[in-house]
This record gives sequence, C-alpha cells and structure tokens, in this order.
Amino acid sequence: MKKILMVVTSHKELLNTDSTTGLWIGEFTDPYYEFKDKNYTVVIASPQGGNPPIDPMSKLTEHVTGSNRRFVDDDFAKHALKHTLKLDEVSAADFDAVFYPGGHGPMFDLASSPASAKLIVEFLSQNKPVAAVCHGPAALLKAAEMEPSILKGKKVTGFSNAEEKLVLRSNTIPYTLEDKLKELGGEYHKALLPFSSHVETDGLLITGQNPLSAGPTAEALIAMLETK
Repeated sequence: MKKILMVVTSHKELLNTDSTTGLWIGEFTDPYYEFKDKNYTVVIASPQGGNPPIDPMSKLTEHVTGSNRRFVDDDFAKHALKHTLKLDEVSAADFDAVFYPGGHGPMFDLASSPASAKLIVEFLSQNKPVAAVCHGPAALLKAAEMEPSILKGKKVTGFSNAEEKLVLRSNTIPYTLEDKLKELGGEYHKALLPFSSHVETDGLLITGQNPLSAGPTAEALIAMLETK
C-alpha cells in the first residue's frame, strides 16, 4: 500500500492587512480523497504540528468543492487535519511521495523551513516524487537553496502573477511565486487563461498552478506512483 505525506502550512498572517490566510482547504481535500480512494495511507504534517489555519476565503460557497463537502462529514479526516505531526517528526524514508497543498501560508513558513527543504531533498534523493500545487511550490524555494538542481532548468508551475493580481493579494505577500521560481532557475509555465487547470511534470517533480489544479496534480502523482 502506498503511503503519502501531505505537508500543510502553519502560517496565517498576511502583510498590510488584518485578513488571514492559511491552508486553502480544497487544495487539501481534493488530493486527499484522490489518495484515499486509491487506498493509499495519508499522513499530514506541518511546521508547528497540530491544527493548521484554514484560509477563510476557501470556505466561501463559490470555492466549495465536492471534496470539501465530503470532508465536512468525515470525522477521521477532520481529526487527522486537526492533529498534524510536526515536520521534524517525519522522515522521507517512511513514505512513497510527498504532496504540498497551497493557500498563501506556504509563501511564509514552508518557503523558509529548513525541515521542509531537507525533506524535499531526501525524497528526491531516494527517487521518490515531490508534488505541490498553487502556493505549495513555495516549499521548493528553500529546497533549491540547499540543492539548486531541484529547480534549475526544471519545468514548473504555481500561482501566477496574473492570478495574484486578480485575487487582490499582491500587496499582502512578500514576493510573487512565479517570479521566485524563475529567479531560482525554474522554467515556469502557466495556463493560457488564469484559474484554468495546469500541471507540469519534470522528472520526479510535479507542480500544479492553482486550486483547480489540485486534483489533477494528485492524479499525476498517482499515475507516477502506479508506474514505479
């Protein structure tokens, strides 16, 4: 049975605003049920452990997906998300792959987390896939500082500058993910239209652009695992 580590943010504060962020819940639930429906074991970790913050915007009606509704009635999944392990308590050796959901939180904590970066380097060195969606690829930034080849010349995607402007959060974040991925040598690609599903796979690295890409990113990871 495959075992997936999902790493979520512990960060909720934004810059220049009283609004909060955190995990974008659909980017967790869509992949989570893709994995569970394949009978994979899922373990959830975060930098601080415990109950991660959820971006309030992701709970609004227009952002609710079928997996969100399924999660509401799933006591096992809700308990697992409220009791995440601390990142320094998990090891790549115990899993077949790692998946990073987004929300703006990862731009702050996972982007600068040595524990997360070390995990990513370990997964790749053990020939295991690393997948991330939306702002989840921010976790690759610190990993690429440790091991530049993780991003240099690799096809990647993530929440675009255009999408950042459209959600009106450009002034509340310390940088834009598209620009950072490019700065570290990533070959950034995006969908023709903002908020369209888009996934890039390059070797063991799988990245998705936005919330609509969460399920497809998980599907791409599953396809890779099933052929290994």
